[in-house]
Amino acid sequence: MVDLPQRSALNFFPDQINYPELKRASEGCRGCDLYKFATQTVFGEGPPGADLLFVGEQPGDEEDIEGSPFVGPARRLFNKALADASIDRDRAYVTNVVKHFKWIPKGKRRLHQKPRASEVEACLPWFAAELEIIKPRILVCLGATAAQALLGRDFRVTQARGIWLDSPMAEKLLATVHPSSILRSRDRETMYAEFVADLRVVAKEL
Repeated sequence: MVDLPQRSALNFFPDQINYPELKRASEGCRGCDLYKFATQTVFGEGPPGADLLFVGEQPGDEEDIEGSPFVGPARRLFNKALADASIDRDRAYVTNVVKHFKWIPKGKRRLHQKPRASEVEACLPWFAAELEIIKPRILVCLGATAAQALLGRDFRVTQARGIWLDSPMAEKLLATVHPSSILRSRDRETMYAEFVADLRVVAKEL
């Protein structure tokens, strides 16, 4: 008996692997069930050939509605931190390891829900293709889900944040917290300062 290929984003890849074709193909992805509850696919955005690539977990509520990564309060905080670290936001490519918003209802609100490992795995081919096309010199993982998806489930951002890590994915790789976690923190000022400090490590290499 022949095993059928595992359901994943690969089943929806275009014939030509380039940014416009990938983004267009991702809009029809049915590699996992998250598409059933999301408004749309949220693909990565940024200049082709960017030296710096940021990857987070998944789109949030506003990203799901607008169709762009890192919008709303998290984007404003992210942009401010980049400016404080002397990093030009327009020169960075920004994406997520999962392209659909996973949520649970709470009254009229849609609350973020962490994607399962199988959902991350199903979606990872899109990110792998983005990485191959952009070929960033520096890769920054934002948050535990993104870091563990790329570095292994045992990786802990709290233990290895802000330091350069060995990886075949880029010349330099670093992990730090996700901007949204700062917004949820009771000690935003301290977390924000630590986040900017991590980004300054990146800025020195640009």
